[in-house]
Amino acid sequence: MGRKKLPKGWTEGSVQDLLGLTDEEAAIVEMRVRLAERVRKRRRSQRITQKDLARRMRSTQPRIARLEQADASIEMLMRALFALGADRKEIAKLLAA
Repeated sequence: MGRKKLPKGWTEGSVQDLLGLTDEEAAIVEMRVRLAERVRKRRRSQRITQKDLARRMRSTQPRIARLEQADASIEMLMRALFALGADRKEIAKLLAA
């Protein structure tokens, strides 16, 4: 089976190319996404709400919602993971993946 033909004016490429990210910037985005996914997974497995996590972190529910979408600093994502019981080893594995 061959590739689908793209509509006129469309091109195929990576998000990195589309946004003009350097390799380093792309790596940081990937780390933030992995950390955010783990925050969401841990929070849900502990059956706590975003509001509950926000209280633990002395933050707000909207900020936690953004954090879970990777719209937060790596430091804030790590703080959330620590608040959810993660240890340094788990976080290091996520960053190294």
